[in-house]
This record gives sequence, structure tokens and C-alpha cells, in this order.
Amino acid sequence: MPAREALTGSGHAAVPGQSGAPAAVPLAAREPARQQSPGQGREQARERARKRPSAPLPEPARWGDADPGSIYAYIRVATFAIGPDGRISQWSDRAADFFALPAAEAVGADPVTTFVPREHWQKGRARLERTLAGEEWVGTAPYRDRDGAEGLAEIYLMPAAGAAGVDGSAEDTTSGALCLAVDLGKLRRIETDLAASEAVFGQTPSGFFLFDRDLRLQRVNQAFADAVGVEQEELAGVTAHELFSTAEAERLQAALRQVLDSGDPVVDLRFNSALPNRAGERRWAISLYRLTGPGERPMGVAGQVNDVTSRHVAEREAAGVRRNLALVNEASAHIGSTLDLETTAKELLDVVVPQFCDLATVDLYSALLSGETGPSLSGANGNPYDGSGELRRVAVSSVVGGAAAVLGGDPQAYGQHGYSSHLAAAEAGGTLCYPPRSPHARALRTGRSAIPDPGPDPLLRSTLVVPLVARDVVLGLIQLSRAIGSEPFDARDVAIAEEIAARAAVCVDNARLYRREHERALILQRSLLPPGNPEASGLEIACRYRPSSNNTEVGGDWFDVIALPGHRTALVIGDVMGRGLRAAVAMGQLRTAVRTLAMLDLEPAEVLGALDDIARGLGDPGPGPLPGYGRHGQVDEEAVEVYLATCVYAVYDAVTRRCTFANAGHLPPVLLSPDEPARMLDVPPGLPLGVGGEPFEEVELTLPDGALLGLYTDGLVESRKHQLDEGLLAFRTALQNGGPVLETLCDQVLSELDPHHGEDDIALLMARVHAFPEDAVGDWQLPPEPTSVAKARELACGWLLVRGLDELVDTTELLVSELVTNALRHGRGEIRLRLLRDTTVVCEVWDDGYAQPRQRRAQETDEGGRGLQLVSLLAERWGSRRTPHGKIVWFELGF
Repeated sequence: MPAREALTGSGHAAVPGQSGAPAAVPLAAREPARQQSPGQGREQARERARKRPSAPLPEPARWGDADPGSIYAYIRVATFAIGPDGRISQWSDRAADFFALPAAEAVGADPVTTFVPREHWQKGRARLERTLAGEEWVGTAPYRDRDGAEGLAEIYLMPAAGAAGVDGSAEDTTSGALCLAVDLGKLRRIETDLAASEAVFGQTPSGFFLFDRDLRLQRVNQAFADAVGVEQEELAGVTAHELFSTAEAERLQAALRQVLDSGDPVVDLRFNSALPNRAGERRWAISLYRLTGPGERPMGVAGQVNDVTSRHVAEREAAGVRRNLALVNEASAHIGSTLDLETTAKELLDVVVPQFCDLATVDLYSALLSGETGPSLSGANGNPYDGSGELRRVAVSSVVGGAAAVLGGDPQAYGQHGYSSHLAAAEAGGTLCYPPRSPHARALRTGRSAIPDPGPDPLLRSTLVVPLVARDVVLGLIQLSRAIGSEPFDARDVAIAEEIAARAAVCVDNARLYRREHERALILQRSLLPPGNPEASGLEIACRYRPSSNNTEVGGDWFDVIALPGHRTALVIGDVMGRGLRAAVAMGQLRTAVRTLAMLDLEPAEVLGALDDIARGLGDPGPGPLPGYGRHGQVDEEAVEVYLATCVYAVYDAVTRRCTFANAGHLPPVLLSPDEPARMLDVPPGLPLGVGGEPFEEVELTLPDGALLGLYTDGLVESRKHQLDEGLLAFRTALQNGGPVLETLCDQVLSELDPHHGEDDIALLMARVHAFPEDAVGDWQLPPEPTSVAKARELACGWLLVRGLDELVDTTELLVSELVTNALRHGRGEIRLRLLRDTTVVCEVWDDGYAQPRQRRAQETDEGGRGLQLVSLLAERWGSRRTPHGKIVWFELGF
């Protein structure tokens, strides 16, 4: 009958978890999967499909067999029998569940009044009577369960002969009826699910597949078949190993097993596979879900596969762009943290190795290392540059073992392809010249990057040469190499490398400009310091100057030793506040001013007072529209510089061993006397030079023989790591524990104190007192009488003869006569004559006249005025200086 046929067909309809294909070869009969390529698996799948016989007829069902995946597990169905009397004679368990009514209550009940709503009783009764009369009926009817809820059921009523009576009596021939009821709501949902499943499998562009519990394909859609390049009907029963490579098949097999065992889905599993009908390797994304039957019983694994090759390529490109941008940002942040050429080159290599390449070098023109400029791209005087200048390799970086030979190729041995045919180790610091026809020289000449052939070297895959160009000047080049196993450089890599090189070139050029200015400032600073260890009468001198450890800017520290008449010595140490070229220039100006003032033989306090005026004048722009003034002549306060400096000025007399100190805001000198601890001299500090407003005070001390005097700048004792008092104590301790040799003592002091900070420049001046022997000085008082001239000649000549200086007697006799005669003529009171012997012989004549002698050119008719001319011609040096009670005229003779 049509209704029966329909029900039978629906019973065999495909449901999730079951294959709609005819019965296939039993799974247990299939051979186990072998390790083979995807192509071999696909060919074997096609071969099995050709040899596979037509689907056999299903075997007859045996009584008692049950299919766990039967459709009856998903729909609500009930069967019961109605006796000839129109009452329920038999009641199944499914009917009890369907209507929520046990058999004890159902058997013997009227089905119409029990299950059909009251408004339909009349129709229900008429239909039941016609069925009992032998008429079959299929249709829908409302029903009411035990709780009174109404539903719609599809009913199949058919007459049945020989049904048992209600009382259970023996079977008779009285006709009855059989009833089959199906919940229509459940049935419609199953139909919808089946339709959706068929739509997904048949119409979606994504590939769908179903694996059974043995992990063999049971059903696939056309999109999946097209993706793997195998016909749809040939994929039934195929395993992952028959479709994909061994490694990828193992990954898929493991994921399938994991989903089947745990029930947890695997989403977006990525794997690669080569397809026979497409060039190249494809990238797939697979999502897996477990199929479950009644009672959460695993039935297999469903999967969706999408070809994400283009998306993967786009993601790789986007990731590459992000990496490149990050690399450029890192270059901007990392390169140029200092103004040192070598450090800047190393920072460049830190950025590109190993993030961008495996090996890299930086070659700069040798002239840049001394602050000079490199060749211009336009060439000098219109002549093109051939790129063959001398370069120095300033930085090397590699993550490849044995790469020293690769990076140090001999640039003179380039073959016809441009690569080096001889590899020789060239560490950082070596010089090299690229021949004009090499790609490196071409890059230097044109300012454009080049990708030379890496040549026969077994380690290199690709090499990129990028010139360093800043402000139209070629500074050098960077050579980037990638080892075997890396991707070769492409156009995008070249653009990134050029961007990084451009940023690095600006930093390198800034470092070059700074080095040039720094070297000039250092030359200026060092030229203003005393060369070597200066000499002084009665003093052993040792001095040191050490720049700060950061080596970024020059400072304003200085010291000086100035020889004064009468075996006196001026010891000066100072520190201009601030750093850089400005401080060095100010230091030079002040040092020159100190020397000029010292020659005037002024007292130490007077020298510092004059220096204070000079320092204030350095920051005064003066009148007129000069730098520091506005457009209408007003002073620009921001442009006016303030020069401040500290200074100690001391004058030591080797004859009397007396030393006079004056201090302008500087740290006090240190004195180490024999058999006494080192102590700080109590010299009034005063105000720094350039402040003005306060006079400077003097302190005079007699230094014992063998005493050690130390003058220093704050860089020796000051630090952010400790207090000033700690540094001063360490300095005094180092002096006390030092050796007797003054030069060695200076080195010991610096080694003990400077390594702890080195934050500022250090100037150190040390002087040890050596008293004159008693016979080295001759001192006489002469009355203001004409006979004193002869007496002075006699005393001087006798003093020289006793000391074996016979060759100086005649000259000394003549010059002493001239000076004593002038003292009698221009002075009043007693005359003092003093002779000093050290490295030279000095003769001094005191008088109480304040008028300074002045040498003049005497005319031919003049009777006098030639005395000072004789002194100037015969003496090595001569001069005069004021005293509190007159003046001293002196001359010096060598022996």
C-alpha cells in the first residue's frame, strides 16, 4: 500500500551518522593503511573502486537484531492493538512512553475518549468503526497525553484479523485493528535536519566529510572530492594515509582519534598537502566534531575543510610587513644612542643580525674615523668617483659558524661575476679597497644597492650590499648575507635594508661630525695644557690630565706651572663650569689671562681679582647689535652666556720655601708633610670667578723640605656614588700610602680613585719641595754709596769663583755694575744684592725706587742710556718686578 511504502522508505532515509550509499565492503575486510604518498593513495582508491563489485543485496535481517543507529531512536512512535469491541487489547512499551500511560491503565480503555480531544470524538469514533469494518486509513489526528497536553500525530490504522479479546481469551476470527502513531513534530524536525544536512553537503563551497568509528571516510561532498582530486564515489572507506603525506596524515589521524575519544572539537587545524590538479602546495584549515547517537554514543567524526592557501600567503605577507615595520622602528630607536662611530656601527648590526640576515659587516671610509668627510656622489671638482677609496671594517656580526672567512673576502680578487674568489679572514679594524669593477665599488659610486653573486661559497645563499649615504656624501657600505637555508633577498628586503641604512647613515654622519668637533676641542684643550712635566726651581713636578670615561664632551679643567723671576713658581689649577667646546674655549682664555697676569708679578689675590673681571667680561656681549642682542639693540638674556670657573693660584719661592695661596671657589689644596698625615690647607674658598663682588684672601705658609703639595679638580674626588668627604678622605689616604717616586704616586692616586667613577675630567698637579742648599744663595746689603758698585762687583765675582763658575765672572761683573749704578741713581736707601744658583745663575738688585726701568735706544751723541741695552744683549733673560717697598731688577745667565 502507498502508506506502507512511504513509511518503509522513510525508515531507510539517511540520517546524521549513517551513510546513504549502498552497503559497501565490510570495514574489517579492508587492508591496513600503508605508508605511502598522497598520489599513490589516490590511485589505489581509484583502482579499488574500479575492481569493486556492484553492491550486494542486503542480507535478511535476523530476529532479535537491533541497529543502534535506527531512526526509531530519534522519533517518537507508538504501536497498539484494538480489539473487535473497539477497545485497546494490546499496549506496547513505546505506546506507554508516547502517551505517558502504563499498559495496566491503557488495556481495555476506549482509545477515542482516552486520547482524542472531546471535540473530535465523533470523527474519531466514525473512523475507528470504518477501520474495524475493514477500511485502512492514514492521516493526522490530534491527541492528548496523560497530562492533558495536546499534540499532532500521524496515525496509521489498519484492520487485523484474529486479534485477541480484551479478556485474553483464545484467538478468534473477529476482526480488530492495529494502530501506529508517530509524533509529527519530531518527524518534521528530522526532515528539516535531513534537508539542512543535504543542503550543506551538496551546496556549500566548503569541503565536508564523515569518518566512521574506524576512521574511514563514509561520506564526502563534491567540494571535498574536488579538493583532494578524487571522485566522490571512490572515497568511500578511504583513510587519511591514502590521501595525504605520511606526516600530515599522522597529524590528521591523531586529531580524529582525539575528537572521537574526548568529544572536544578541534578547530582550525592547519596542514599542507600537494594536489595533483594544482601547482604548488596547498594550505588547508580543518575543523573536526564528534557525531553522537542516542545515549551520547560516538558514531564518527564530521569535518569541514577550507583551502586557506591564499589567506596563508596574505597572512605571511602581512606578518612580513609587520616584522619589517618592527625592524625599522627598532632601528630608529636603537641606532644612534651614542655619538661614537664604532658603537653606532655595532648598533646597526645588532638590529639586522639575526632578525634580517645571518652575517653582516659595516665598512666606513678611513677618513671618517678622524672626522673628515667621505666622497660626494657628484664627485670632487666635477670628476666622477670610482668607489675605490680605502675603507675600514668597523663592525662584524655573524650567527653562522666559520663565517669569518666569508665576511673577510679579499676584495682585490673579484672574478667576472663579481664575487670574491679568495676568502681571507679580515676582522674588524682591517682596511680594504674594492676594485672599480666590483659590485661594492659600484654601490659606493652610484649610491644604489647591489645584489652580487655569492659565488662558490658553500655557506652563503644571498648577499646584499647597501651604501651608507647621508647629505649626498657616501660614508661607506653595509654588506648583508643570508646563509644556506634562508630565503634569498627580494625587492622588499632591499627596500627595508635601504630604509635602515638611510637612518643609520644619518646617525653615522652625526657621529662623524661630533668626532670632528670633539677632536678639535681635544686638540685645543691639550694644546693649552703644559707639555709633559714642567720644571720648577726647588720643586719636583708631576701632573696628569684624564678625560671623563664617557668621552662624549671635553671639559674645562686645566692646570699650569709658570716660572717667575727669582726662582719662584706659580702653580695654577682651575675648572670651568660646564662641558663642551664652549668650556674648552673659556678655559683657554682664562689660562692665557693667568699667564699674562703672572708675568706682571702680581700677588695671588690680585691675579684672581683680575681673572674675575675677565670671566665676567667673557659673558658680556658689549654694546651694539651683536650676537646676544635683539633687533633693536636689547640684550637677549637667553643668548648671554655666563662663564663661571673655580681656581687656585699659588706662588712658591724656592729660596724662602714660602708659598702664598689664593682660592676662587675651588677645592682646597692637600699638603703632606714628612712624618705627618695629609691635611687639607685652610685656604678661604672665596667665590668662583665670574661672580664678582667679593675680594679674595691670601694665605702664606712655609713648606718643609720634602713636603708634598697636591692640587686637583673635583673630578678626582666627587661622584654620584659617594659623598665629597669620602672622596677627599680617599685622596689623602692614597697620598699617605703612596710611594716615594712622584710619577708613580700620581698613577697610584688615579688608579685608586678614578675607576670608582670617571664621570668628569680629572686634572692633578703634584709638587714636592726640595730646599736649596745653603751655598746656592748669596745675599748682601750695600749702603747707598758710590763705593758700593765696586763692592758689589767684588762680592759677585768672588761668589762665582768659589763655585767654579769662572766663565761667568766677566759678564756678571759688567752687568752687576750697571744694575747697582742704576739703583744708586734712581733709588734711595740700602741696596740689596742676591745671587741664586740652580739650573741657571740669577742676579737680583733691590732698591726702594718705584720707577720701573725702561730700555731705550740711545743716540750716538748720548753719554748714557746704554746700560739696559748691555743687559739685554749679554743676559739670557732680564726684567724687573715691584716689591712692597720698591722694586727688583734681575738678569739670568746660563752655564
